[in-house]
Amino acid sequence: MTADEFRELALSLPGAVESSHMNHPDFRAHGKIFATLGYPDATHGMVKLNPQDQKHFVTAHPEAFTPVKGAWGLQGSTSVRLSAARPEVLAAALDLAWQASTEAIQKKKTPPKKAARRKTSA
Repeated sequence: MTADEFRELALSLPGAVESSHMNHPDFRAHGKIFATLGYPDATHGMVKLNPQDQKHFVTAHPEAFTPVKGAWGLQGSTSVRLSAARPEVLAAALDLAWQASTEAIQKKKTPPKKAARRKTSA
C-alpha cells in the first residue's frame, strides 16, 4: 500500500474531500476528519475508528494496525503501517471510519430531548 493508494481509497468514499491538518493531509466527510496520511511519518496513515472496530483491526491485522498512543488511541484513532496494509482490509477500515464521521454529524443534528415538565398541584 502506498500513500497514493491510501488517498485514492479515502477519496472514493461519498462526499470525501482532502484537506490539511497539522501539516499533513487529512480526509474529511461532512466536515469531520476520518483519516490522515503522514503521521507520525510518511510510512503511516491513520483511521478514526470506534474502539470496538479498532480492537478488531488491531487483533486481526497487528502488522498493519496499532492504536495511536495516548488518549486519541483510546478513543479509536488507529495508526496504519502502509507497507503492511492490504487494500481490501484498509478499504474496510476507511469505510467504517467514514461511517463513524457520518454518524457523528447525524447525532449533532438530532435535537436533544426536552425534559418532561412536571405538573404541580396548587
